[in-house]
Parts: sequence; C-alpha cells; structure tokens
Amino acid sequence: MTVKRIAALLRPSSVVLVGASDTPGTLGDVVRRNLEDSGFEGQVFFVNPTHEAVSGQPAYRSVSDLPLAPDLAVILTPAATVPDLVDECGRKGIRAAVVVSAGFREGGEAGAALEREMRQRARRHGLRFLGPNSLGVIRTDIGLNASCGPGHPEKGRLALVSQSGALCAALLDWARSRRVGFSSVISTGVGSDVRLGEILDYLARDPATDSIMLYLE
Repeated sequence: MTVKRIAALLRPSSVVLVGASDTPGTLGDVVRRNLEDSGFEGQVFFVNPTHEAVSGQPAYRSVSDLPLAPDLAVILTPAATVPDLVDECGRKGIRAAVVVSAGFREGGEAGAALEREMRQRARRHGLRFLGPNSLGVIRTDIGLNASCGPGHPEKGRLALVSQSGALCAALLDWARSRRVGFSSVISTGVGSDVRLGEILDYLARDPATDSIMLYLE
C-alpha cells in the first residue's frame, strides 16, 4: 500500500458526515460540532434521511444525492446499515471512510458477518476504511477533527495511533491539561481494513510529524 492510496483518509479535502445530527448529546451532534469547530477549510456535507437541514446547513437524504464525491465519509449509523452505505459511498466515488459505528465482530457472529460484508463491498470499489468502532481521525495541520473525541487537541508534531478508542480519548484529556500537541490522532478501532503498517508508512513520511506514539492491544 502506498502513501498516496490512503491520503484521502488521512488528508482529505472534503468530508461527508453520514448520520449528522443537531440533537444535543447524540454521536452525530458530537462529531458535527468537532468538524465545525476545528477550523477545517474543506467542504463538509451532511447526510440525514429524515431532516432537510442540520444545524442550519442543508442535509442530503443519501450519499447518492450529494453534488460531488467527497474524499472521506464518516459513518455513524447502526451496524446493520453500514455495508449498504459503504457500497453506496464506493459507487459515488468516495475513496475513504471512517466507520465509527459499533456492533460488528465484537458483537458475535451476526456482527462478524456484517463486517465481512462491509469489507467485501469496500474492496469491490477500492474504498479504504478505518474501523469499525473507530473514535475517528484528527489532523491538526489541516484543522480536521473528524472524531467523537473530547474537544480539540493542540497542534504539535507527535502522532498518536491507538486501537482503543477509550484510551485514545483519555490520552487526549491528559494531553490537553499538559499542553501536549499532536499532528495526528488516528483511532484504528477493529482494524478491519487499513492496517497499522500502512498508517505508520504514511506517518513516517509525513512532514507534519516528528514522532509516533502507539497503543496496541
């Protein structure tokens, strides 16, 4: 895997949030606020099949209705919907996704079957994804916070890569009080598709990163 092939995942120029919400306390609201407040200058689209607008911005009923194909999709919807959504993203031309949704192999055989189906559909289109069960991705050099983490880290030259979303969130809390900054925060989740070695290959060549911190289970 080359650096170029996962650039859409780790350095996108546009993002679609699938499952966007403005209902306080929901996952869709947390990620939406992080995206809006982080200073990302690229285009951000919202998909919500039951709302015409989210937080005053137009919401599309489906990925297929988007006016263009964003680089990155952030998927928050229930596990049962994710394989079809990944397939729809691939058909739209979206090259990468972060699957925040849980309920896959960690939930037993039914969830494992959903995960296999999601992976097969992604590969059919050449779409690469982090997760499932990922906290998300943060890139401070481009102002991207596509995560459900607690607030925004300071800018720095340390990259954090963690399999555990809970530990990732705890480290962000710890770092904030100690003024420790990050270039990237990458939560791999289950790691069904994009592998650790691919992420390290990207970060080792990343001009915004001097050091890499890993948490592996």
